[in-house]
Amino acid sequence: MIQVNLDVMMAKRKISLNELAKRMDISLANLSILKNNKCRAIRFHTLSSLCEILECEAGDILVYVKGEEPSGTESDLD
Repeated sequence: MIQVNLDVMMAKRKISLNELAKRMDISLANLSILKNNKCRAIRFHTLSSLCEILECEAGDILVYVKGEEPSGTESDLD
């Protein structure tokens, strides 16, 4: 499964979920779904924006972890 470490990068960069959502022009709800590892997909544009704003690599945010897929995935992100 792919684990989302967005909360870790946000803490390292000292940026709040609200601030990140504003800078990305994405809804707080969708960003929260991503942060809480509840999404099924992420668009490259969204990932690119995250990397640009957080000044990191995609591998800093998304990590492959052996194991089962999480249950109750909620939505695709745009």
